[in-house]
Amino acid sequence: MNPLVVIPARMASTRLPNKPLADICGKPMIVHMIDRGREADIGPVAVACGDKEIADAVHDYGGRAVLTDPALPSGSDRVHAALAELDPDRRHDVVVNLQGDFPTLDPEGLRLVVTPLADPAIDIGTLVVPIRDEIEATTVSFVKAACAFKEGETIAPALYFSRQAIPWGLGPRWHHVGIYAYRRAALDRFVSLPPSPLEQRESLEQLRALENGMRIACARMEHGPFGVDTAEDLERARALMAVSA
Repeated sequence: MNPLVVIPARMASTRLPNKPLADICGKPMIVHMIDRGREADIGPVAVACGDKEIADAVHDYGGRAVLTDPALPSGSDRVHAALAELDPDRRHDVVVNLQGDFPTLDPEGLRLVVTPLADPAIDIGTLVVPIRDEIEATTVSFVKAACAFKEGETIAPALYFSRQAIPWGLGPRWHHVGIYAYRRAALDRFVSLPPSPLEQRESLEQLRALENGMRIACARMEHGPFGVDTAEDLERARALMAVSA
């Protein structure tokens, strides 16, 4: 595999305006994400920007940025649009969609997300971590993945994703971490498909892939990053990263 890491970013966050440029320990959050991508050392890293301010911050840091239509509906669409400039000759057969709000991500997570694609039958790789308590299991902003790992294995097929606590019954439950590794052809197909009924019902775009027969597999991590979505999350990230600096 020859991955390319692309970080979609835009300023129009409803809960935390101007989030990509939020300062964390002296650097904009988008710069921290470039660092996490580079630390994983799986391939080149670029940012697919919806706004010139983000592109300027990336360029000032010596990174590569591509301006995309700010009206694009999702990060996956933004990543796909940027590929026309980043890799017109299609030398990269895997595209990692790294969300721009995981500044505490362990680079090992990026290395893990491509591992499901060692199986040629898998179209998309993603990540899960164990759900630790009932509060997390019943919080709708934490997306759950229905998957079951055989003993000793770290990769399992994803059967469904939901905002509800699934599956029912005793046993481990898994919190989905929204980082994806797409085969290039799978990403092409995914963005060409219309929003699907379950995608719209759950407000989860990965269900579009499952509803159209695409295969997603999950790699498990013991501890995952948290997404920075609110001012409180931002303060938590600042505190954690100040300690580790």
